[in-house]
Amino acid sequence: MKSRLTHIMIAAGAIAILGTGCQTACVRKEPIIKLWECGNAPVAAQKFGDFADKQCGTNDLIDWHQEAALAFLASGDLTNSSRHLDIAASEVERYEDKAKYSVGDEFLSILTNQQNLPYKGRSHEKIMLYTYRALNDLAAGEVEKARPELNHAYQCQQDAVEANNRRIEAAQEKYKQREDTEREQIEEAKKDPQVTKQQNEMAKDLEGFKFYADYVNPFTAYLDGLYFLHAGMSDSDLERARKSLSRVIEVAGSNKCVQADLKLAENGGNNTTPITYVIFETGRAANLTQVKFSIPFVFKKNNKVEKFLVPVAFPKLVFHTDYAPELTIKAGEVTETTALVANMDSIVALDFKNEWPVILTKTMISTAIKFTTQAACENIYARLGVIVFQEASTIADTRSWETLPKECQVAQVMTPADRKLVLSTPGTAPVDVTVADGTVNVVYVKSVVANSPLSVCQFKLK
Repeated sequence: MKSRLTHIMIAAGAIAILGTGCQTACVRKEPIIKLWECGNAPVAAQKFGDFADKQCGTNDLIDWHQEAALAFLASGDLTNSSRHLDIAASEVERYEDKAKYSVGDEFLSILTNQQNLPYKGRSHEKIMLYTYRALNDLAAGEVEKARPELNHAYQCQQDAVEANNRRIEAAQEKYKQREDTEREQIEEAKKDPQVTKQQNEMAKDLEGFKFYADYVNPFTAYLDGLYFLHAGMSDSDLERARKSLSRVIEVAGSNKCVQADLKLAENGGNNTTPITYVIFETGRAANLTQVKFSIPFVFKKNNKVEKFLVPVAFPKLVFHTDYAPELTIKAGEVTETTALVANMDSIVALDFKNEWPVILTKTMISTAIKFTTQAACENIYARLGVIVFQEASTIADTRSWETLPKECQVAQVMTPADRKLVLSTPGTAPVDVTVADGTVNVVYVKSVVANSPLSVCQFKLK
């Protein structure tokens, strides 16, 4: 009776999953991302926003609100961009207070997939979440409101290493709690050529990157330095600017714009000549997609050997190469080009590399449990139901912030007397910008793919 009830529950679960569909996050976002890549930010923003506003109480709330926020920012809609960032930040903070997933969430994710866990945002995403909140506050003219957001972004960088260590320890503890035979099966499954291939490909994907120190985001550090250099109110603020700008050069290398700012900070921060900074976000950061295959497991009982194929799915980084390599700024007779301050691909890749031990351990535990469930079914119809259930429910957790830029670049020019700039990227029409009245101005420019139109907004820092 107990076995029959188990089979009925599994079959019901299979029917439920097949009925609702079981898609990865990247597949669900794909139609809107295509609009985003085509330069149709307003429509992409509206669609992302509509999905986000329907996520109340779901596991994917943070994921969709983050996407909507950047799409609205690129559309010039600061109000909606800030609204979505605020909702995402509120949910992140709620999860941080809660600390752990519920037992029910953990159990369901082990039986099915990690996408059934509430999405708390990856470490690099939390840092960027508060960075963009600071940017939006500055763009809205609320300079002082940006200060606590930059403080929060800084704290996220400090906390990330410890948080990742805790995740790894928790996953290892769950592994130790499994029975000896199950651990043996997991270790054997890890030796499967396809699992080994995924690990080797991940290592190959990360070759050639210049990794920054764990969870240090040079763009966030640069914005922090820029803010406290020009909007600071005390000697301690100026010292913070100096430290942040020094940190950018330390981890990201030479950049003449950053070096000029550092020199200004070291000389007391007094600047009377009107200056315009240009922040250029270009391309799409690496995001996650799915690799799915089956692993053979061997079951021995009463001198009988059976082989089972159990589905397994892993997330995999995808890198995007279609992007504008630089932005050219003409200010009167002067021409400048933006230079790299932060490679977001490197930041995303290092975060994924750090998280991989947790992903691998949880995925293999789930796979071993699915094998045990298959092997326990002696009735052919029950086993078929289990196989259908497992195939439908086995997907990788590919939730990631797909509208983040590939690179963050910066430049600075002396604001020309007519306050007119001309911005262009290779292969796109020039954009004329009239800089607002101010001693220190920031022009924020976004390009998604190489031939997409430039999105431009600006704000006065001083």
